[in-house]
Amino acid sequence: MLSATAAETVRSTLPIIGSRIDEITPIFYRRMFAAHPELERDLFNRGNQAQGDQQRALAGAIAAYATLVVSEEQPDVDALLSRIAHKHASLGIAPDQYPIVHQHLFEAIAQVLGDAATPEVVTAWDEVYWDMAHTLIRIEKGLYSRFGVAPEEVWQDLVVIERRQESPDTVALVLARRDGEPLQQAQPGQYISVQVTLPDGARQIRQYSLTRAPDSRSWGITVKAVPAGVVDGTPVPAGEVSNFLHDNVFEGDLLHCSLPFGDLVLEDRADPLLLVSAGIGCTPIIGMLHHLARTGSDRPVTVVHADRSPARHAHRQELAELVQRIPDARLHHWYEDLGVRPTSETVQRGRIDLDAAHVDPEAQVYLCGPLPFMELVRGRLAGHGVPESHIHYEIFGPDTWVPHAESAAV
Repeated sequence: MLSATAAETVRSTLPIIGSRIDEITPIFYRRMFAAHPELERDLFNRGNQAQGDQQRALAGAIAAYATLVVSEEQPDVDALLSRIAHKHASLGIAPDQYPIVHQHLFEAIAQVLGDAATPEVVTAWDEVYWDMAHTLIRIEKGLYSRFGVAPEEVWQDLVVIERRQESPDTVALVLARRDGEPLQQAQPGQYISVQVTLPDGARQIRQYSLTRAPDSRSWGITVKAVPAGVVDGTPVPAGEVSNFLHDNVFEGDLLHCSLPFGDLVLEDRADPLLLVSAGIGCTPIIGMLHHLARTGSDRPVTVVHADRSPARHAHRQELAELVQRIPDARLHHWYEDLGVRPTSETVQRGRIDLDAAHVDPEAQVYLCGPLPFMELVRGRLAGHGVPESHIHYEIFGPDTWVPHAESAAV
């Protein structure tokens, strides 16, 4: 908790810091990577750094946290930082890494603010940083203790026992321990980190949702190859890890994987469920449906998926089969291109239409897909009377969905 003096200083300087945070974070990363190049090479996502996504996520996290801790209401900082902590745990972040971030972040603040970075201001924001850091360390300690491991022990080598082409640009990989023993318990909706050594020697890490965690002797992940391209006029680099996995990993190969983490977890309740996904965002939904089918759930479940075409729809048949196994479940598809296939009551051409899915305003909603898609769906859910608290989501990459006051890993 901040001291009264620090809280007042932060409250009064938040507009200034907030307006300059987008300048501070790029300088912070440049300074830190210059001093510790191994962090950019072996820990941080180089693609997100190149696009600026990580910088925006960090800026949003700092601003959201500072706003929360100086608010008049009792802040729920654990809820705010849960997503970051899970991401950190999946990377094996340790407490001794926080001073490194602190040093270079405050050097960047001093560089940008100049004379405005008075001792009083620096001291107050120093309290904000360490309050946030100690909260994350505490949450991460709890996550590690769940598995009885230290941060450096979250990693294990798993063998690929099956590779299946799901669509032209996606492959499903089934992973298991080499000794055949059961894997650690994962919850439906969680992910694992996968680390690969790229041709330039960098050991890059990415996260992949588990599609078949209920089977304790194997995990499933699905990898979509991401080509270089242009989005809204901005060049987007090719996916380093996804393309490497897609092109080079086959049955019998080993993958360096973390334990399962992630705070998007299907809760065991009686409420109706609405599971909404687009593209490769179907993967955590598949994991949840496996759990519902395996446990014989009688919850009302509506599954809504949007994709470019049936040919591009990864797990298309598996999704349909899982819905059939759940007694009170129904499935709706929307495809941009149906080819010559006819539409039907459950297969439509064009963009997603929640009116046709008959949204229950009492439903718990789990949402995953590209950010513009999720923002569109979120707005339409509000129009159907679904409370914000009922909407749970996953973003593949740094979480820049600032309206939720949550962000991805620092």
